[in-house]
Amino acid sequence: MPRTKKIVPDADLNTDIAEDVPANDSAADAGKVRYAAPALDKGLDILELLSKAEQMLTLNQISKQLGRSVNEIFRMVVTLEQRGYLIADNDQYRLSLKLFELAHYHQPIRSLVSTALPHMRELANRTMQSTHLTVYEAGRVIVVAQVDSPERWAFGLKVGALVSLTDTASGHVLLSFRDEAERGRMLAAHVRMDGEQEVDHAQLLRQIAETQERGYSRMESRQIRGVVNLSYPVLGANDRMLAALNIPYIERIDKKVNPSLDEVQNIVQEISARLSKLMGSSSFGS
Repeated sequence: MPRTKKIVPDADLNTDIAEDVPANDSAADAGKVRYAAPALDKGLDILELLSKAEQMLTLNQISKQLGRSVNEIFRMVVTLEQRGYLIADNDQYRLSLKLFELAHYHQPIRSLVSTALPHMRELANRTMQSTHLTVYEAGRVIVVAQVDSPERWAFGLKVGALVSLTDTASGHVLLSFRDEAERGRMLAAHVRMDGEQEVDHAQLLRQIAETQERGYSRMESRQIRGVVNLSYPVLGANDRMLAALNIPYIERIDKKVNPSLDEVQNIVQEISARLSKLMGSSSFGS
């Protein structure tokens, strides 16, 4: 019986042996075969470790924190550096911006961000507030675009920042505009953030229902005192939930008069409806 070619491991590189799969096996049976990838695991472990590191790490520090020997990770670190994912300086390593660049090449996000940014700049200029766009990803909420307030100072979230799914206005919006099954999967995958407060599940479900009924979320920040978070959905074709458009509203208390919270909310609603229409939603007219 003919068989596919077996992959022979290189012991030095600690690559993987793929199981023999009969060439005439069904696709369903082939799909059930699980392949281990220890070399890939090591590379991803290194990238994830360095993404959280506050300073550059040596090979010894990387190996110690990963619980692996220097010999195990040496070739992987060298390869990642040669491919442009790591930057070396005096035997210390940090991430390059290559992962950031790859994320922005991802077509759905690139299309969303490129469409949204001009309108987000308008939103920031009209409200005198910073604004950011968030999407759901693997149990968390990630900022994919941000525009600073035109004021002398600005309060906002950085692109790439991760925030909680359960105790933020953007998280509530991203949860609200889903069917029950998808919402359940999102909550099951929820990843707690540093400093995240406990959330009562029954109360969270009530907040989600209220957000869905109102069509937006307006709540005091559970992270920063004095900030009121406004969040509206951005929908796509077939009214599929794409993102949340957000403003962390801060109020000036001097003589400078800026748009009020209610005025800002109306503008966010207008811009989010416009973005939804541009992204193919039929909920906002032709």
